[in-house]
Amino acid sequence: MTLQDRCNKIELLLLDVDGVLSDGSIIYATDGTEIKPFHVRDGSGLVWWRRSGKRTAILSGRTSEATRIRAAELGITQVVQGATDKLAAFRQIVHEQQLRPEQVCAIGDDTLDIPVLRECGLAVAVADAAAALHRHAHYVTLAPGGRGAIREGIELILRCQGRW
Repeated sequence: MTLQDRCNKIELLLLDVDGVLSDGSIIYATDGTEIKPFHVRDGSGLVWWRRSGKRTAILSGRTSEATRIRAAELGITQVVQGATDKLAAFRQIVHEQQLRPEQVCAIGDDTLDIPVLRECGLAVAVADAAAALHRHAHYVTLAPGGRGAIREGIELILRCQGRW
């Protein structure tokens, strides 16, 4: 199947957080509050994605209030945090969204994402992902995680679908 064929089927963007939606940095304030840097172009891309009628979900192995706040700001309502079994969580999201796995683009950066990348329709690894992910990706972004990689993936899909 070509990249174009894979992109044409995508309805849901499934995002990891640390290293994808953020650059992977975890910063703690002196009061223990966790701070994450998010990229504005990724955010604007996600707004365009939603406006084009597409859906987004977040699937993270960690739990963070910063993630909840950013998801709410972007209008992402399906947020699964603290997922120890990402594949089971992926299957649950697909079921709840009433989609098929081939309709999902998953973007990941580390080995915990591999089971999901192997099962989704379009597997994307960010540029600075762990080397093992590159073997499972249909597309590797030029931009690193948290620095425009999501926007790049969105543009790729929407261009293939004639919606950009």
